[in-house]
Amino acid sequence: MEEHSKKTFVGGAALLGVAGLMSKVLGACFRIPLANIIGDDGMGYYQTAYPIYIALLTIATTGIPTAISRMVAERRAQGKYRESFRIYRHSLLLMACIGLFTGLVMFIFAPQICRRISEPNAIWCMYSLAPALVVCPVISSIRGYFQGQQNMVPTAVSQVVEQIFRVTTGFVLAMLFLDRGLEYAAAGATGGASIGGALALLYTAIAFWRKKKALVGEFEPETGEPKLASGKIFKELLSIAVPITLGALIMPIINTMDTVVVKTRLISIGYDQVTARSLFGQLSGMASPIINMPDAVTAAVCMSLVPVIADAKLRGDTEFVKQNTQLSVRYASLVGMPCAIGILALAKPIMLLLYPLQKEAAINAATCLAAYSPGIALLAIHQALSGVLQGIGKQKIPVRNLFIGAVVKLIATYILCGIPEINVTGAAYGTVITYVISAMLNYLSAKKYTGVKLDFMLCIFKPLFASAVMGVCAFGTYRLLYEHIGNAFSVLISIGVAVIVYVVLVFLTGTITAAELKGVKKLEKLTVLLDKVLPKGKM
Repeated sequence: MEEHSKKTFVGGAALLGVAGLMSKVLGACFRIPLANIIGDDGMGYYQTAYPIYIALLTIATTGIPTAISRMVAERRAQGKYRESFRIYRHSLLLMACIGLFTGLVMFIFAPQICRRISEPNAIWCMYSLAPALVVCPVISSIRGYFQGQQNMVPTAVSQVVEQIFRVTTGFVLAMLFLDRGLEYAAAGATGGASIGGALALLYTAIAFWRKKKALVGEFEPETGEPKLASGKIFKELLSIAVPITLGALIMPIINTMDTVVVKTRLISIGYDQVTARSLFGQLSGMASPIINMPDAVTAAVCMSLVPVIADAKLRGDTEFVKQNTQLSVRYASLVGMPCAIGILALAKPIMLLLYPLQKEAAINAATCLAAYSPGIALLAIHQALSGVLQGIGKQKIPVRNLFIGAVVKLIATYILCGIPEINVTGAAYGTVITYVISAMLNYLSAKKYTGVKLDFMLCIFKPLFASAVMGVCAFGTYRLLYEHIGNAFSVLISIGVAVIVYVVLVFLTGTITAAELKGVKKLEKLTVLLDKVLPKGKM
């Protein structure tokens, strides 16, 4: 038991990060050919239903998996294996009820919702998404139980399984229904989410069944102590989950408000309605999705960190809590900073690579992308410290801190978008300000409740230095190659050079050591090579 509890979060975070990135890439690859098949009108139906589905899914599944993983980790740290299993069974019942409720809401009220938003033909997309809302909460409950045991494999594999079948079946169904009309083709595309969810549920159920015998075998003998009442289990689950869910809804709500604020301010400084809509589309439709890609990796830190921190806190191992807090910020910086600086250095080339048929819009959107880029690193640090605070039972604090940052964002966006020289880019700057504030407040809160004193040289400045040198090399490589081989190949080669330079620098500066890799499964063999290559003292 002691050996298990001393595991850091890094291995699980790396696994979930890779799975999350694969899912994001698959999703991005899905939308490009889909748009070519069903066109703007078909994507209009798709985009009408999908945000509503995502909003309901966020409410249903965001907080409870984290709550389950923390409660299971705490009970297992105390040797209460049977109680941890009871928590899982109660959470499964709760999530099944929530899933059934949200699925029925979407199915029953689909006609009214579509009439209200003046898209009656989007009803078929709503119907095809409703089953996904039933199964996904159940999947998240099983994932949360595995995460509480610090076993991230079922979560990672099920995410990839879900996305692969969502993309493939959605694409095939869109093709099959295309002759019947664009609304049916769009419904086929959205229906992939329900099929992918069903197959992911099948995988997680099988994974749980295979482990069940071992889990039951570790139960402690029955004692005379009374069982934890069901009401107390549900109360504890919700007390953890509700603040986390509210926190997850803050930025989507603020971004929705951006739609009104940004357009209104652009019109107030002389832009017409059509131009204001185009500028906002460049911000939200072209630049923002790219910024969200690294989030798949950095969010894995928070997911993996919660059970590790909860376990250590229950054992009273304050030093291990501090160690993992430092490690989480360093990991977040190591992932977030190169993404931020790399995107900053190659903002325009990246946009031209992704949108070659819309060059003017891509060039304009590159300014927004560059402005957004620092927010990647700041969001990563915010998420890491949120995981620490959630793990120690302070889940309301990250919500408060993000809310403060979001309020400041609205004010900043209103002011900055009203300056003609800044215009729509002001919304991107406002988002960065949000994460500056929330990351700083999260650090002060983590320092207060854990006593951690961050090693800024190791956790911030060394990753920043390596990222800055990497950014210069990427930009220089692009400039040297562009005239000879064009934009696309220049960008891809520059990114490859950047990755190599960055990996070498993080080891040469001692930001990561070979000794640390020995604790991460599958990476131990790399230490043999590093022993031979790195100078003495860097190990």
